[in-house]
Amino acid sequence: MTAAQPLMQHPGFFERAGPFTLERIAAICNVTLAPGAAATLTVIDVRPLSDAGAGHLAFFDNRKYLPQLAVTTASACLVDPAFADRVPAGTVPLISKATYRSFALALQAFYPEASRPKAALSHPSDPLVHPTARIEAGARIEAGAVIGREAWIGSGTTIAAGAVIGYRVNVGRDGYVGPGASIIHSLIGNRVVVHGGARLGQDGFGFAMGAGGHIKVPQIGRVIIQDDVEIGANTCIDRGALKDTIIGEGTKIDNLVQIGHNVVVGRHCVIVAQVAIAGSSVLGDYVVLAGQSGVSGHLNVGDGAQVAGASHAIEDVPAGAKYVGTPAKPIRDWTREQIAIKRLTAPVVPKTRGNAASDDGE
Repeated sequence: MTAAQPLMQHPGFFERAGPFTLERIAAICNVTLAPGAAATLTVIDVRPLSDAGAGHLAFFDNRKYLPQLAVTTASACLVDPAFADRVPAGTVPLISKATYRSFALALQAFYPEASRPKAALSHPSDPLVHPTARIEAGARIEAGAVIGREAWIGSGTTIAAGAVIGYRVNVGRDGYVGPGASIIHSLIGNRVVVHGGARLGQDGFGFAMGAGGHIKVPQIGRVIIQDDVEIGANTCIDRGALKDTIIGEGTKIDNLVQIGHNVVVGRHCVIVAQVAIAGSSVLGDYVVLAGQSGVSGHLNVGDGAQVAGASHAIEDVPAGAKYVGTPAKPIRDWTREQIAIKRLTAPVVPKTRGNAASDDGE
């Protein structure tokens, strides 16, 4: 059995309820079925617009994804009244003035257990290494480490003292998980180093905000860490909401980094300490984010781009670009602005009068 096989055949982390008719979903989500809609049509799962097909419920609440709405093949889609006429003919609009809240209620119905993260799923009488866990020969489990139900640890990997490997988590070969680290809802490749105190696979920060209170949006995705990644101490990587959070092969992440849900980081990126990447942003290959920089949500940072220390990108960063400042902008523009500001704020030096002899014309 190779390290890749358990990843390909993984049974998942969450049990799904349903199926539900559209009539039932409309009642759960407090939404209106479009006139003439097939109330008895059944949906079996919730998917993002880009992945949804027959039997799936999707949702739309961000104009950035209008192109995806136009081509979705979902059976039904939660949508604001203003965009109901943009839904393709083969998709039933479920009309809501608070689509994200309605989406949260739908996810809670389909995945009622997802708001309670699954750690080891062990009984108090179970040993620290659960009997159902698969530990390959040559793996080393140090004292006090907890290996959860149905977990898989590859040969040559060390799980240090006090680390927690959760339910059905896969950790590949020749890796290292440091003391006190916790990994849940995650699939880890080969030769991955996770330093002490890191947290992988916890809930993404998803809440449907509203005056009547904030509804938790269940996070049913995973964290996927590809081969040869290194993750610094006390870094947190949230699992995806619907899609997976993915860290590409060879990427190096420093201490105290926060990576939000659905983020995709490309191959061989460098992410320095105290960086924050908000949800659903995508980094290309060989991106560099310097210390204390940040990337806002739903952005694209192109291959080879660099964001300087303490700078914060609030718009897409083109491939190969170097961005500086808050809000971050191309380094040439930022430099020109700094020079202009320096000139504008420079002290005024009064002009000196000539000597008396020259004033008299002598």
